[in-house]
Amino acid sequence: MQVNKCSLRPRFTPSRGFSQMALHRAPNSGYANGPDPNCDSLHVIARREANLRLLLLNRPQALNALSTNMIHLITPQLEVWNESDAAKSILITSIEGSRSFCAGGDVKAMLGDRSQKATDFALAMKFIESEYRLNHLTGTLKKPYISLMNGIAMGGGIGISVHAPFRIATENTLFSMPETGIGLFPDVGGSFFLPRLDGELGTFLGLTSHRLQGAEVFLAGIATHYIPSKRIPSLLEVLADIESDALTDINMALEKFSEPLKQEVFNSWSLGGDVAAAIDKTFKFNTVEEIVGALENEKSEWSVKTLEELKSVSPTSLKLTLEQLRRGKNLDFASCFRMEYRMVQGCLQGKDFFEGVSARLVEKRVANWSPKFDQLSSISHDEIIEKYFTPFQPMTAKKRAVNSTLPKENLEFTSDLTFFEYPHRTMSGLPTDRDVEAVISGKYRRGSGQSITLTKKQDVINTFLSRWGGYDPGLIGADVSKLPRTTNIDYGHGKGKKGLREKVSTILDRRQPQLQ
Repeated sequence: MQVNKCSLRPRFTPSRGFSQMALHRAPNSGYANGPDPNCDSLHVIARREANLRLLLLNRPQALNALSTNMIHLITPQLEVWNESDAAKSILITSIEGSRSFCAGGDVKAMLGDRSQKATDFALAMKFIESEYRLNHLTGTLKKPYISLMNGIAMGGGIGISVHAPFRIATENTLFSMPETGIGLFPDVGGSFFLPRLDGELGTFLGLTSHRLQGAEVFLAGIATHYIPSKRIPSLLEVLADIESDALTDINMALEKFSEPLKQEVFNSWSLGGDVAAAIDKTFKFNTVEEIVGALENEKSEWSVKTLEELKSVSPTSLKLTLEQLRRGKNLDFASCFRMEYRMVQGCLQGKDFFEGVSARLVEKRVANWSPKFDQLSSISHDEIIEKYFTPFQPMTAKKRAVNSTLPKENLEFTSDLTFFEYPHRTMSGLPTDRDVEAVISGKYRRGSGQSITLTKKQDVINTFLSRWGGYDPGLIGADVSKLPRTTNIDYGHGKGKKGLREKVSTILDRRQPQLQ
């Protein structure tokens, strides 16, 4: 694909020049011929400025949707920078002029599996395998990894951004996990991050494909920082000058550029306040039928609109997504990807994925789901478990694909690292309602012995102001049997965070029973 050379500048305009490092096609990328070696541009551009390393997504005509080749360019480069003493931090974003950060994985390229040929099925799963390996890598890098979502961020774009310790939203950010609308499910680690948002917000976002805009992405907990795009050039100058690869140093720099949001913004944003309470009330159930019934009984403008959203997506996807999120809540990071890897295999052997991609992305029409929404009850829980969650049984008569392998039961990663909670969560993000409950009950320090229950709102706020803001290294490791499932809120030493007081106050104001 030809791109105007002037678009090869990053989306920001730094005062210093960049030295570009050429990336070359990785072997065995899954492309028949690979990218055109005579093409002036590449779909991923690597640049360095002093201590900062940049990955620029450069496929604007496809909204920077991830292809197999792009994944095979990004992954080895991240591995090299992760071990480089000269690289102090890594930032991924899109090129200048692109309205999209990354609008997802290139799922249209997977339509070839409709043929049910062994080679098509294997290539589709090789794309998923390489994508999930990259997603896992971004969440386990030892170097500070920053995702700048200055545009559309959906599906696969979330997979390369949401697991980063630092996730920047601007006024241009548009977030969505639209997979249920194409007969799939919110993958790329959605099993892990969605159930760990406030209340049932992740369930709502995963089932409905609801979109968040600008500061809403920060308020929802998807982004760790909200920074107006006009400040990005100056921020990059500061990042380039930081001679440390300490996560806390990067976090301090991002905090200085972050926009403070007022208390009323936290209280009244589109999914806050009464809507947040309604989401928790209606999406708390473990069956789609119960959720639909609760929405029908709610009888509000929000519930009517939400029902319309649910009725437009794949009924099968609704059921398997709800099961996915309920399971993911208790799984470690790596296990979530392995579960999703199995789920994709089931989707590729069904009808709704191919119908959804063809209808929504290719032919631009309303999808004809099978079964339909009014046949929701015909999709049994046992059927969902058998088709999407039991060990994969290869289809008969499948042959080994050339330069590929049939899907394995267990997905392998670049490292054995995993965790039950993001170790950076208490450093760069804002607390969730789970954290507030832990502080109220006095159970926010692992191994601290006897707990003291807090009964006053100000005491809870003061605890967060004095303890929030630290990295929890004890959460991450290779032996999952020895990893803790709870976060230590005890390493902040008063560092705090913009929006910390406001977020905790908002949670306490909604909490029942109220504190003094």
